[in-house]
Amino acid sequence: MMTPISFSCSRIGISTLKLSFAQRMEIFWVSFRFFYHALILAMLAPISIAQLTRSETRVLFQVQKLLEYPEALQGWTNWTNFCFLPPSPSLRIVCSNNHLTELSIVGNKSSPSHSPKPGSGEFAVSQQTLSERFSIDPFFTVLTKLSNLEVLSLVSLGLWGPLPAKIKRFWSLEVLNISSNFLYGEIPSSVASLKSLRSVVLADNLFNGSVPDLESLVALQELNLGDNHLGPEFPSLGNNLVTIILSNNSFRSQIPSKVMNFAQLRHFDISSNKFQGPIPSSLFSLPSIQNLSLSENQLTGALPVNIPCNDELELVDISNNLLIGKLPPCLVSKSSNRTVLYSWNCLSGGNSNYQHPFTFCHREALAVKPPIRSKEQKSSIKLGLVLGIIGGVVAIAGILGLLILVIVRRAAGRRDEDNKFDRSVGDKMSVRGTPISNIDARRVPQTMRLAALGLPPYRVFTMEEIEDLTNNFDPSNLMREECQGQLYKGWLRDGSVILVKCLKLKQKILPQSLMQHIEVLSQLRHRHLVSILGHCIATNQDRPNTVSTAFIVFEHVPNGSLRNYLNDWRKKEMLKWPQRMAITIGVARGVQFLHTGIAPGIFGNKLKIENVLLDKSLAAKISSYNIPLLSKVDTESILSGQDNHLSSTGTAEKQDIYQLGVILLEVITGKLITSASEVNDLKHQLEDGLAESASELRAAVDPSIQGSFAYQSLKTAVEITLNCLSKDSSKRPSIEDVLWNLQYSIQVQEGWTSSGNLSTQM
Repeated sequence: MMTPISFSCSRIGISTLKLSFAQRMEIFWVSFRFFYHALILAMLAPISIAQLTRSETRVLFQVQKLLEYPEALQGWTNWTNFCFLPPSPSLRIVCSNNHLTELSIVGNKSSPSHSPKPGSGEFAVSQQTLSERFSIDPFFTVLTKLSNLEVLSLVSLGLWGPLPAKIKRFWSLEVLNISSNFLYGEIPSSVASLKSLRSVVLADNLFNGSVPDLESLVALQELNLGDNHLGPEFPSLGNNLVTIILSNNSFRSQIPSKVMNFAQLRHFDISSNKFQGPIPSSLFSLPSIQNLSLSENQLTGALPVNIPCNDELELVDISNNLLIGKLPPCLVSKSSNRTVLYSWNCLSGGNSNYQHPFTFCHREALAVKPPIRSKEQKSSIKLGLVLGIIGGVVAIAGILGLLILVIVRRAAGRRDEDNKFDRSVGDKMSVRGTPISNIDARRVPQTMRLAALGLPPYRVFTMEEIEDLTNNFDPSNLMREECQGQLYKGWLRDGSVILVKCLKLKQKILPQSLMQHIEVLSQLRHRHLVSILGHCIATNQDRPNTVSTAFIVFEHVPNGSLRNYLNDWRKKEMLKWPQRMAITIGVARGVQFLHTGIAPGIFGNKLKIENVLLDKSLAAKISSYNIPLLSKVDTESILSGQDNHLSSTGTAEKQDIYQLGVILLEVITGKLITSASEVNDLKHQLEDGLAESASELRAAVDPSIQGSFAYQSLKTAVEITLNCLSKDSSKRPSIEDVLWNLQYSIQVQEGWTSSGNLSTQM
């Protein structure tokens, strides 16, 4: 007879527990099943010591170093198990059979068409690209050692340089995404050798030239080359594409008929190019088409009335072209699941208030595409061209002289009795441009880095275009009257809002003299300035060789001024300490560009908080700057109405620093300043707070930002503000010193925020 099993259970008041044989057997089988299942699960679970090969682990550490230790790759050690790193929005690593099959890294470097957002630590993207030490060729030499990669995604990492042809070594690559960087030059033709590619995304870079022949990539389903400088011909592609995005490039060919063979095509976006000719009617009825964006091109002609549309077609955007006639019935259907945008063509019917007159499209179409000539005409043209070349070689000087004489006489003789403006002058005057050539392989040119503005190139407008922008200076578009003229609201062909400043020049100025101003205007394009998009010069009818009016076209900044935000408590709540620091850094960067970004520098800019405008992302843009005087003219600036003849450049520079200090004072205290005495009062409050205690300093700042700042960040900002407001101008800091301190302030703030101090103060 077996001895009963006894347990000591005194803690729960049970002295002895006796179990029968059946009960003991039941416990045994329950325990057995538990350990059996645990063993099976352990055998099926991944081996915790699984690791990449040593060579691929070394590659990852080399990538970390070559990318200059981006935030996404921080915290790696020799014990890091890369195959089991948890995926995040900024990093994804996937392994198979101890080899890397996916490497996806997303950085925080600003791309060519995007600017930093408030609070994102603008100091971190002041150098948008990787440093000059970076070289893209060795970087890809290292990367291609990951020969089993199927997915490679390198986004917003500041990569710069031409994409190396050795990319063909990724023999198993299926997805390639190198978007939002600063890659330039041509896309290497070796991309076409990657036969397994399903997706190619090279958008938001600086690529230029022709797109290589990709027709051999039969597996390719997604191609996104938007926001580059590619063109002019439509690329040669395979028939299996589902998504084609070529928007914001330099394509200027016709839409090829082979697109009609793309039976799987759902998303087709070629907007913001210069595509010409008619729209193929069968494009609207492709079997899979859902989204069709053809806007902002030079597409001409009328759409056939009887064209069919695919039932799945959700979006059609044909706006801002040169189309005539009426919309086909399938595009004016009241179907709730289809959106059709067609404004700013020359279409009849529908909403004609947002259409150009027929003559506009007719005239523009002729300029885009010359009339077709017969073979006999072409032959005579060729013969005439040969004779013309020979004649030009013999007597080029005489021809040039004759041309100049004719142009001068025509300019003096062409007067429109009904219009006091000479419409030809604007076309004759242009701003000199420097083409980009011989790119230094060690660094990205500054002109390319400034492409991050996302603005159209500076251009000369005709008088007709100025009238079209403002709807013939419609009184409803008048924003305000100024001492020198009027400010009108207007719209470009792409629908974007602009401002047109009409400047009545007080003196009769020769056009060639005014070009000195225009040279400066064309350079004032910076993320933190209200940039100038172009100009138009009109002459006086009575004196054709003198200028009477200048029209300056500015970008429109939609969110109003920083003053409005600090004055409206509802908006004020949006501006916590990190946002305020990002805005002030933007202002400082704008001032730095005015002082050092162009030659000669622009000083004495009368900076005021109401002249600091905020765009959609709350980035700061300075709207007042002092354009240098023309030579031999009055001390009053013709274009800005401001005094440029200050005692010295140094004095003007220090005045800008003082005014920047006043803006900083208003941002920190949240109080708008209207007099010098208020500046002194607020300045003394901050000085007393610094001298007494942290609590006193905190009490002097805007109550609406309490709890959102690190004390050391605030202290740094206050100290540089007080230095800017020094009565002794020689003791005021340089703009570089101001910028350094503000960047340090936000760096401290971000470290404080990332440590979790969101509701407590240091």
